[in-house]
Amino acid sequence: MKVYLVGGAVRDQLLELPYNERDWVVVGATPEEMLAQGYRRADRDFPVFLHPQSGEEYALARTEVKTAPGYKGFQVSYGPEVSLEQDLLRRDLTINALAMDESGCVIDICEGQKDLQEGLLRHITPAFSEDPLRLLRIARFAAKLGCWGFRVAHGTHALMKKMANTAELETLSAERFLKEMSRAMGEPQPWRFFEVLQRCGALHKLIPAVAEIMGSESAGHGAQTAGGMVSALKRIVPVSDDPQIRAAVALFYSAQNQSDLAAWLDEIRLDKRTGELIRDLLQLSSVQTDETSGEHLLDLVSRLKPRQQPERFEGLLLAAEAIWPARLGWLKPNLTAAREALLAPLPERLAASELRGKALGDAIRSWRLDCLQQLKLPRNDL
Repeated sequence: MKVYLVGGAVRDQLLELPYNERDWVVVGATPEEMLAQGYRRADRDFPVFLHPQSGEEYALARTEVKTAPGYKGFQVSYGPEVSLEQDLLRRDLTINALAMDESGCVIDICEGQKDLQEGLLRHITPAFSEDPLRLLRIARFAAKLGCWGFRVAHGTHALMKKMANTAELETLSAERFLKEMSRAMGEPQPWRFFEVLQRCGALHKLIPAVAEIMGSESAGHGAQTAGGMVSALKRIVPVSDDPQIRAAVALFYSAQNQSDLAAWLDEIRLDKRTGELIRDLLQLSSVQTDETSGEHLLDLVSRLKPRQQPERFEGLLLAAEAIWPARLGWLKPNLTAAREALLAPLPERLAASELRGKALGDAIRSWRLDCLQQLKLPRNDL
């Protein structure tokens, strides 16, 4: 039995990048032998086991044969006879088909190290097209490695365009797309996830509303999207590494065009926190600096529950700054002032008054509005 470190951990070591997970391939062993050594099954359907001490995943070398549509339509074969080379050849990209033995020697049968040096995301064999999930994965790797100059190889891009025009793409669930998108939002260049899928023609099938926004931007109509989704993502990256805040910024532009926002958010299976932030941004976008702006801001910030959920307010502030940078001079101080007015202790005259119920609520609201008006903040339209 031989054990090899494989995939992303090897790739990132060679790129001198940090990595959090290590995956291992075991050659020459059976499931029974793994269990006898104390490993625990990690998956009922695949030969993947958890190390008894580290908890890391150790998978038996395996091959896959396409037998049905979709990314799950594969027949998996494994056993002591499957070689490391066979296991590596079933992988998606050359830079992910690298292995390292116990002595630190790199096994590279697909010229993955050459592609690392040249910054190429290149498929290994035409079998790449059998798994539609690989479109999402390569887009995510573009988001991860784009800052290091990595780009999709021409031949791989051509293959991706063919994949985008097949029924295989329709087998990807909304949940699977959201999972890969969420992971991409945590990468250094999250906008590249959408760009890669847009250029190969897959985005309009996976999430049409976002494809329409990006199409209008590429056609020179970025002003219609308040500066552009990609530009907003580039602004949010330096100030927040929160994938949910980044996702809200990316999807806000598409959300503006939805007649039934709740139905759309449910359709794309968006998580509660990101959907909530998008709704907050939409409410903020309707606030104008007229005589009612103080009331509207106070109502909006009140719904954010800044005392109970301070992170919700901070997330809105970061996202708003990325979407409306030109209005930052009005936006940030007014939002902050509204929060401070809500959090400020009541004056003694109100605390000691005999007002109750609606009368007390109206008096408190009037006092808070006076606090905002006295600040004399700069004015500008959202």
